[in-house]
Amino acid sequence: MQPELFPALIQQVRAIYGDGFIPLHRPVFEGNERQYLVDCIDSNFVSSVGAKVTEFEERIAAFTGAKYAVATVNGTAALHVALQLAGVQRGDEVLSQALTFIATCNALTYAGAEPVFIDVDRDTLGLSPEALRRWLTANADVREGQAYNRTTGKRIAACVPMHTFGFPLRIAEVVAVCDEYGIPVVEDAAESLGSYVGSQHTGTFGKLATLSFNGNKVITTGGGGMIITDDEVLARRAKHLTTTAKVPHPYEFVHDEVGYNYRLPNLNAALGCAQMERLPEMLAIKAEVARRYADFFEGSGIRFVQPIEGTTANWWLNAIVLEDEAARDALLEYTNAQGVMTRPIWRLMSRLEMFKHCQHDGLENSHWLEARVVNLPSSVPDGAMAAFPHVAGGA
Repeated sequence: MQPELFPALIQQVRAIYGDGFIPLHRPVFEGNERQYLVDCIDSNFVSSVGAKVTEFEERIAAFTGAKYAVATVNGTAALHVALQLAGVQRGDEVLSQALTFIATCNALTYAGAEPVFIDVDRDTLGLSPEALRRWLTANADVREGQAYNRTTGKRIAACVPMHTFGFPLRIAEVVAVCDEYGIPVVEDAAESLGSYVGSQHTGTFGKLATLSFNGNKVITTGGGGMIITDDEVLARRAKHLTTTAKVPHPYEFVHDEVGYNYRLPNLNAALGCAQMERLPEMLAIKAEVARRYADFFEGSGIRFVQPIEGTTANWWLNAIVLEDEAARDALLEYTNAQGVMTRPIWRLMSRLEMFKHCQHDGLENSHWLEARVVNLPSSVPDGAMAAFPHVAGGA
């Protein structure tokens, strides 16, 4: 992107979001959030027990098409427990991508596993099924239905692909490769609520998946996460583990294993219920924001990241791919100096001190993208749900 285009980009962003400081992504509370919070306070149920927790779980399950949803205090906690439910044990290896947010690898570490980093596809920014197959062919053996790393001798206990910025990766192909090796897939769908492959929601392809409702996500509970699955046994165990593994009883406190205090408080769930009521509108408006960006970059020589054919993105974070690292840095410096927040993609996990020793496949595409990707402001604009009723389905 030529520097002479920088002012035009600032003008485009301000045409969408107005004057003043423009954050990367901010929450929007234009529905029943305040009323539902008051209702919780009046009910005295403000912690991890309450009707809004159950309602929020039911709303997420219905929206995603998953049979079961279990709310947690954040997305990292959800992924930690999901890995345990998938059978990951201390000393195992888990296949994932180096191009991801730190929470993915943190959760693997909490579970006692070590990541093995597989490259991503440049178009989806997510785990590449071809790279996955190449690595497994070269490095894995199957014994008694389970995959083992023939170099380290360790069990390959799971695969955790991540739908980067809400753009669906080739998840069906990833699951198919993993099935050949007996490797369960735990989808990191933290960023992809409202994203689809065909008509199937992301997070419903693997054995389990996790969502995040951090303050910068499409919808927020302030902090929060969710485990989704079609397996009733896993869902029951998820709820048990996230509620300190307490055996149900009217008054006695008996715990039958080491559990976690990971349940979502009722107050946070109240926010989530109100946000879910407006989710279709927010997704429609975010798609309109993305369309305006796409029109701006048309013919510029700059790739505006789009979902691949047959998929639908939630447009959590809009992204562009610059010519090189120097162009990326010039744009970041200019836009942030102008009060328009942009950011680079995450530093690769394989370049962080605590994961430098981990195995990887060279990560050619991951390094290429790390040097070039920039995120643009992607919030629902102030008042947009009232200002764009034609976009939001007439709401």
